[in-house]
Amino acid sequence: MSTVRLIKGSDPVLLSDAALEHIGGAVGAAERSEVLHELSGDDYDVADIVMAASSVSMFGDRVVVARNASRFVSDDWAPFISYLADPNPTSHVIVVWDKPVASGARANPVPKKLNDAVKGAGGVVSTADAPANAKGRSIWLDGLLAASPVTLAGPATRLIVERLGEDVSRVPALLHLLESSFPAGTRLGPADIEPFLGVSGSVPPWELTDAIDRGDVPGAVDRVQRMCGGGERHPLQIMATLWSHVERMCRLDGTGIRGEDQAAAFLGIKPFPAKKALQQADRMGSAKLRRALRLLAQADVDLRGATAVPPEATIEVLVGRLAGLSRRERLPRRGG
Repeated sequence: MSTVRLIKGSDPVLLSDAALEHIGGAVGAAERSEVLHELSGDDYDVADIVMAASSVSMFGDRVVVARNASRFVSDDWAPFISYLADPNPTSHVIVVWDKPVASGARANPVPKKLNDAVKGAGGVVSTADAPANAKGRSIWLDGLLAASPVTLAGPATRLIVERLGEDVSRVPALLHLLESSFPAGTRLGPADIEPFLGVSGSVPPWELTDAIDRGDVPGAVDRVQRMCGGGERHPLQIMATLWSHVERMCRLDGTGIRGEDQAAAFLGIKPFPAKKALQQADRMGSAKLRRALRLLAQADVDLRGATAVPPEATIEVLVGRLAGLSRRERLPRRGG
């Protein structure tokens, strides 16, 4: 086992789970009270980490855990970086880069000097976040499910993916709950896990724009509700996504561009989203794109205080209308 590990991540739940896993692995079968030395909150400084790591325990290897480490700035880490030049081989130090405890305290980024020093000492720098892309999240989720004592049937797994969406940090807690509620080896279906899932999680913006492009009004409204609720996105943030989506189609309209590579170069984006914009622009046509712009403009004004309608209701009506516009027959071009 490495004598030092730095654990970082933007999701506090996954970061906490990763820290507990590595602490458990470092302690092993030893008595925690004898080998584990934890530092947390605002009641310690970096010198305390060095002192604890440098000490020799009569019980064998010592496990030193420094939590809330993001409260320290780069210069604070000088004593620890010096320690890493010749670390105590009987101490395992785990630095958890979670947020400060004090309200309003700033979480600092991991200093490059610290990052390099940990690796230079043969240590490990790990990130607890789930993968950002859909394929990576799927592989990550498969790994969690495979390691669980309970077994989920295919439909149950699909229900988790659909219900939790981007809120993957809820998956470990959900599995812990299922494991404590059902005997090991139990095969669970959708009906078994439904009561444990809670509210729907957020979804990525492309799920919303895809639903709009399909003309799926209920689907588009569901997606925007999940983004406002589980995702805690403000309607104006969603409006920016919708403006960008429609603007791409409007820029392509009338250019005569047919290929995705040419469209990507013209828009300055990757080929796949350029291809989607090109196809949807062709399906919509100029007249419907103008209508979409008018809908966006009116909703933008309403969101900025022109109406007493709640912002969430305004954005829901907008995406419903945009999806309805995509669903209707293409309007004839002027003069056609």
